[in-house]
Amino acid sequence: MGEFEMSNISINDIASFCKKKGFVFPTADIYGGLGGFFDLGPLGVELKNNIKHYYWNDLVRRKEFMTGIDGSIITHPKVWKASGHVDNFFDYQVSCDKCKNSFRADNLIEEVLGIDADGLNPSEMDEIIKKDKIVCPKCKGSLGKAVAYSLMFSTNVGAGQSGVISYLRPETAQSIFINFKNVLDSQRLKLPFGIAQIGKAFRNEISPRNFLFRLRELEQIEIEFFVHPKKIDNCPFFDRIKDFEVLFLSREAQTHDKNKSTKEKNVKLKEILNRSNPWQLYWLYEVYLWYIRYGIKKENLRIREHLKEELAHYAKSCFDIDYRFSFGWKEICGNADRGSFDLEQQSRLSNSKFEIFDEETKEKVIPLVASEPSFGVERAILTILSEAYEYDLERDNVVLHLSSKLAPIKFGVFPLIKDEKLIKLSREIYDTLNAKHNVFYDEAGSIGKRYARQDEIGTPFCLTVDFQTLEDGCITIRDRDSKLQQRFSLKNIKGICEALLDNEIKVK
Repeated sequence: MGEFEMSNISINDIASFCKKKGFVFPTADIYGGLGGFFDLGPLGVELKNNIKHYYWNDLVRRKEFMTGIDGSIITHPKVWKASGHVDNFFDYQVSCDKCKNSFRADNLIEEVLGIDADGLNPSEMDEIIKKDKIVCPKCKGSLGKAVAYSLMFSTNVGAGQSGVISYLRPETAQSIFINFKNVLDSQRLKLPFGIAQIGKAFRNEISPRNFLFRLRELEQIEIEFFVHPKKIDNCPFFDRIKDFEVLFLSREAQTHDKNKSTKEKNVKLKEILNRSNPWQLYWLYEVYLWYIRYGIKKENLRIREHLKEELAHYAKSCFDIDYRFSFGWKEICGNADRGSFDLEQQSRLSNSKFEIFDEETKEKVIPLVASEPSFGVERAILTILSEAYEYDLERDNVVLHLSSKLAPIKFGVFPLIKDEKLIKLSREIYDTLNAKHNVFYDEAGSIGKRYARQDEIGTPFCLTVDFQTLEDGCITIRDRDSKLQQRFSLKNIKGICEALLDNEIKVK
């Protein structure tokens, strides 16, 4: 491998790279864009679909105790009253007395002072802003007091007096709760089991920022894992994972004092069992391992325990999986123990029964949500691109070290030069591989430039047809990361390429 320069690439550089290469575009760019909204380009949509496919495949489809749904984006407004979102889903904003711009108070404090402001109440934020003389970042004007700001997008459903005001969903979880009985009755499930969903969510953020990190329109992957209330500690998988070591930031180690630093430490999952329940730790492990499996370095991941004051109104405990971005440690997956809050609330307001009969104990119970892994797809895209991006000093170009499973394009196919016979065979190989995988055909420019173009967008393997191929029936395959090249027979090219993607063989 060449000499690599570890990337401290800024979020603006990532955004510029994504636009240039066709991963992500600012929405309505020709009109100046709209804050918190982005469009996925040709490569971005492939990457996103791959992320969703492998998350669903690994954490839902392959587990016999998991199933899934796809709920509507707009639902009955009483759903959001029951869930507590109408009364509790807000952030705090401060507005400039001079230019009238508004800012999310906790984010502004974090940016100016470099401290963790999670969980601060409005009075505490007002005190810090006053004491540390924080002013408007745009015009240096004075800031008003922190006030609550609803994050719900409202919308009209129906016409005239018969219409109702509802909301674009701020999370996908409630679709799972209101369909709990439908899923249970139709699938004959037994506790414990989980219901998963992938879908759009909308949050009217005060000040969306950091590219794909904080958006107003996003896609979530959520799992609600239901257990018998008397069996929350019965996780048959915990013994297998209890000695798995993670970087952990405890509640006690966190501080709002700018003169003190937080202290993470490596712990085994069994050492934090007294702060959680085994099912919650099991799902933290599964998502943590999923990220590692698809290319994220373990040293760039940590688990952070929520402070008591920042817990959501429904949560008994909550942990985040954080990634070390260029702009600091930030959440890429949340995992809450929601207890029975949601099923009880939706049951009470709808006059429905969300009980399940337990054959072992011969009793009807309302299950607990022992674990809720909530995973933002756009944040996953940002995480994976941030980790993969490196500048190779030897090659003098960007190399995107994407997992071969997630890479938007799996193979590049090239004729060495523009020769009719080479082009014909290259096209045949392209058609063979493209029947299953996204493959890029290129005959423009030198072979070195074609390799570089594929390196920059993360294509793991390039296949080159040359004149020797016409004689011996072998093709040169080049590995993106090592730059090694090896000749393989065309007789089983499909099988060889599958084995390369599955890491069963390597280019030597």
